[in-house]
Order: sequence, then C-alpha cells, then structure tokens
Amino acid sequence: MALGWTSLFLLAGLSTLIKTTRSLTVSEKCTMDTNTFLWEINQDQPKEYAVLMYDAFGKQASNVEGGNANRPGLLQQCHSAHSPSFSGQYCQVFLKQGTVQYFVGICVPDSCDEEEVETLVLYDTFKMGHISLVPPLPSILVNESTQEMFMTHCLSDTVAPDASDVACLFICCAMLAIPLAATLFSATVRWNRNQAVMPTTESDCLNTGLNQYGTLKTNGSLGSEVNGTTTEANNDTRAGASCFPKSCIYQCLQAFSLQTTSRGIFSSSSGFPEGGYSSLNGIRILSLLWIMCGHSAQFPVINNLDNYKDWKKTVERSPLYVFSLSGPVFMAVDTFLLLGGLLSARSLLGSIQRAEDKLSFGLVMVYLIRRFKRIQPLHIFVMCFTVGLISLVHWGPYWFPFIDNLMDCKTYWWGNLLLISNLLPVHEICVPWTWYLSLDFQCYATTPILVYLYRLNRGVFAAVAGGLVLMTMLASSIVTALLQLPVFQPSTLTSENYVLYYYVKPHTRYGPFLIGILTGIYLTTKKSQVLKHKWQAVLGWFCCLSVLAALIGLAYALQGIPVHPSVPHALYQGLHRPMWALAIAWIILACEEGYGGFINSLLSLSLWGPLANISFACYLIHPVFILVYIGLQETPIHYTDVNFMYLFLGNVVLTLGTSVVLTVLVEKPYVLLNWNRKAGPVQH
Repeated sequence: MALGWTSLFLLAGLSTLIKTTRSLTVSEKCTMDTNTFLWEINQDQPKEYAVLMYDAFGKQASNVEGGNANRPGLLQQCHSAHSPSFSGQYCQVFLKQGTVQYFVGICVPDSCDEEEVETLVLYDTFKMGHISLVPPLPSILVNESTQEMFMTHCLSDTVAPDASDVACLFICCAMLAIPLAATLFSATVRWNRNQAVMPTTESDCLNTGLNQYGTLKTNGSLGSEVNGTTTEANNDTRAGASCFPKSCIYQCLQAFSLQTTSRGIFSSSSGFPEGGYSSLNGIRILSLLWIMCGHSAQFPVINNLDNYKDWKKTVERSPLYVFSLSGPVFMAVDTFLLLGGLLSARSLLGSIQRAEDKLSFGLVMVYLIRRFKRIQPLHIFVMCFTVGLISLVHWGPYWFPFIDNLMDCKTYWWGNLLLISNLLPVHEICVPWTWYLSLDFQCYATTPILVYLYRLNRGVFAAVAGGLVLMTMLASSIVTALLQLPVFQPSTLTSENYVLYYYVKPHTRYGPFLIGILTGIYLTTKKSQVLKHKWQAVLGWFCCLSVLAALIGLAYALQGIPVHPSVPHALYQGLHRPMWALAIAWIILACEEGYGGFINSLLSLSLWGPLANISFACYLIHPVFILVYIGLQETPIHYTDVNFMYLFLGNVVLTLGTSVVLTVLVEKPYVLLNWNRKAGPVQH
C-alpha cells in the first residue's frame, strides 16, 4: 500500500477509529481484543500482559544515519504475553519513507490476521494516548515525513511442518540411522566372533582403498576439496560379476560402519602415493577459511546490521578488510575451480592409464557416475536438513529474507538433484550456496572431451582450449558492459543482475576450471622440470605476487555500480578470474618443482591434512550455522572487528565438529561403496 500517514490521521477518537475499522474487514473478535489492549495500556496501572505487549513494540534507536532504521521490538516477550481472552502475536510492518525502507515490530492480539493488522496499522489504531506506537522517522533524519506501508508479516508461535518437511526430516534421519545401525551390526558380528580381526582381503562389494596411512586414496579431492573435484574412487573399469547377495549386504553394511569410515579421518597424509601435490591441501583449506570468513561477514550485512552504512564506509575502503570483502574473498572460489580442473584431469588420465591407455565411453560414464555419487549424498542431506530445520525452528524477525528459500526448495529441489541449479534464476536456487556444486559438475563433465582432444591432436586441443578461454573472457566482459555490473557485489541486495547473469553461470566462470585442466594435464604428463634456473623461479614469483596484489587492489579501485557501460569494469571482469587462476597455478608448479620456499613449507604443513578430509562437509554446512545465528536474532547485530572475529571463529569451531560427523556418517560411506566384484584399489 502507498497511502501516506498524513492522509490517515483524520479520525480523532479511539472509539470512532475502532468503529470505522469494523467496516473494513476487521473481525469483531480482533476489534474487541485490540480495543481491550489499547484501553489497558492507557490505564494508570495496566495489567502485566499489556505492559509486556507495549514493551515489545519496536522503538526507534540511535544511529539511523548509520543504517539502524529497523525497529524489531521483542518477539519472545510478545509471545509470552497472555490475557484472559487472547495472547500476544508478533508482526512486522514494512514501511518506506522517501528512500529509507525499514520494518517495525508490533505486538497485537493473536485473534487478528495479517490483513486485519495491516488495516489497523493503516488507520493508526495503535496509540498510547495521542502518541502513535508506530511513528514515522523524524523529519530531521528523513526528508520525507510520509510513511508508505508495502507489507505486513506475522510470525507464528507454533511450528507446522508439512508433508515435504516431514519427508526431508525422514531422509535426514534415515541417512544418519543407516551408518549407526551398520556400526552396531559390525560391532555385534565382531563380538560374536570373539573380537577376531575381520578378513583383510578385498571385498566383493566394498572397495575401501585405504593407503598405508589409513586414509582414503583419492584423486586429490574427497573430503579434501570444497569443489566437486572431491575424492573419486577411480577403480579399474573392467566389469565384474555381481557378488552373492548376502555377502553384498554384509560388506555394504561394513562400508557404512564407523569402524570403516572413521579410518584415516585425522590422517595428515595427502593421499597421493607418489607423494606429490603437497601444497594442495594448504591452498584448499586457506581458501575455504577465506570463503567462510567472507560468508560470516557478508550474510549479516544483508539485513540485520544496525550500522550498515558505517560498515560500508569502513570495510569497502580499507584493504585491511580483504578477508571479509566479497570481491577479493570470492576469488577463492576460482581457486577451487582451478583445483577442480587440475584434479579432474589427473584423475581421468590415471583411469585411462589403468584401462590399457583406452578412453572408452564406458570409462567416461563410470567417471561421471562416480562423481555424481561422490557429491550428491551429502548435498541432498544438507538440502533436506536445511528445509527441515526451517520448518522446526521459531525464527526471529530477521529471518524474512530467507523465507523464500524454503519455498524455492519445495518448488525447485530438482535443480539441485540434477546439478543444474545454477542455470535457474538466482531466486529459484534451493540452498543458494550449493550453486557451486552444479557449476563444478558441469565443468567436470567437459574434462573427458578435452582429454580426448589432447590425446587425438595437440594442435586441435590447443586451439579449442584457447578458444574456450577467450570465449569465457569475452562473455564476462560483454555481460558486465551491457548490464553495467559491478566487479563484485558486497551485498546481495545491491545488484541482482550480478548473480543472475554473471556470478553463477558456466559461460562466465569456466576459465579457472579450464586452466586447472591444462595444469593437471601438464603436471601429469611432463617429462622434466620447466624451471631449470633460479632466476626463472624468482621472476615467476614476482609476476605471481604482483598479479595477485593487482587483482585485489583493482577490486577496491573499481568498486561500485557504473552509471554507464564501463571499459575498465568490463576488462577487469573478463580478465581477473583467469589471471587469478594462472597465479595460483604458478604457486602449485613452483612448489612441485622445488622452488616454493617457505610458502611451500606453509602449504605443506601436516595440519592441513585432517582439515582437508572434512573440507567438503565444511563448505556445505557452514552457511547453515551462520543463517541459524542470524535467524534467531531478535535485535540487530552491531558490526565491530571483535564481534565479527568471534562470529567467524565460533562458526569455524561448530563447522569443524559437525563436519567430522557428517564426513564419517554421510559422505564417506558412499565413496567407499563399490558394486564391482573385480574392482581394483582406489587410485589417484
């Protein structure tokens, strides 16, 4: 509604107002209860419920100029108010004054529905004496004194999961119960066998593929990489006979038991039998922490900071906040795309070598199916867990930006299941941060094509790869110029087109993955070192660090939405992601060839190994903790460096603990499960 408040103050008395609202679809029960509440708060000694309801109304706070325009009130206090004939109901009234949009929390009788509350607010029903309980912002703070109401939303005090919520909760419980039951079964069998050691021969149904350290042999990414290039069991692709059903069931239960899945979870081994790629775990975990830091700072900024404008002035202008500003932070995503391409190429080349140097259609299908099997169980669990959690928790007033996400999951869940969610409009993505899994799988599916071209004709391969890189750069530049996009988006409310047409699309994000494929092919097939002299390494490191610094610095220099098509913005958008990937690829190459120095020592610390084993779960679950923290807040969050440091560290601790559980119960069993009788051990 767009009616001004000045045109609404025409009725003088409370009784006249209530009488008028009766004719405007306000029920008699709602009118009576509202009248009772308003009469009570105007008494010299009002009853306790009336005091609680009045006190729960949102009041104007300080720092409106800094962005603290919302007046959330007190949701729980409102719900705790009970009169003989009604209880308190918390509602949010969304208003606009000039360019300022804000909401006011109000406490009304639960006999009123949202439309009735909207009518009562529209006619300024809620008053204490002659003072409105929903007053406009003072003219000294806002040029426009007229309020416009565009929405009213009431928060229920009860939870009512529907059939889809129950189904999601059942799926989550089943996925957790199966490993626990398998663990009990395995323990019982061992007890009945007098704790005898189980046979260590290869299973007909289970291919554990544990190396000498007890960790799962991977292509470098299972539990070690946020992107989809996580661990795949690249078994011998020769078909084998099916195992005896009873033996299959037993061995599959073994695969799901904690006795199997917990092996090597805290191992510091890289999982590569050749001992190479020692820097990848460090790069992976530091990039993951960078993303988590960015999410911890960015998610609250969307809707519930009381000093949002102060945050913008401080964070967006100072390079010291590079760990929380979304532009530099989310270049860490390009690092994961690079790692994904590198490891996917290495994995496929290893499979081809074990298949007698043949790239067959069957090998490619097994390669993709194992990839799908690798990422989907935990992905589906987190999706169902998020939907179920939303339906069960009593959320606070700052939950409203995420309500649509629940409906998106119930409507567009198939996009996540088919790993095409990033191709849907951004507001239709279920569990929004999982867009990356769809992008990664789509990029991953191109690896066999490029490897085939590489084996067929090096010249054709070079032409196709170069053309794809150029097309990706041009697509990014053209989209940025035509839509006048910013080079990064500090808030999801700033430029919807940035995410809708650029950020999650494969044609603009493929460059780093392709560079990763090229790097993986080179590192896997090279016959000798490319760095033969120290001066080459010094020059390479100088160029690498200069590029990284320039890309971060230009993100600050070009921030903001251009008012017209901007050549600098378009050039930066087209070049910065491939350039970032090339710089990270150099770091990997230098470390592999012995020119990494102290950087290689840092990236190769044994500390990163256990964290890498659970990194995929960390990526999927950490936004849930942030959203739960935000959604349960009744008052706005005040941005300070200390507050956000504690928010980040607390999120890290909760994420790590939960990720260990999810890795051994949900992620690892499906990776260890194999249905071929003659499957060979898991290889890189």
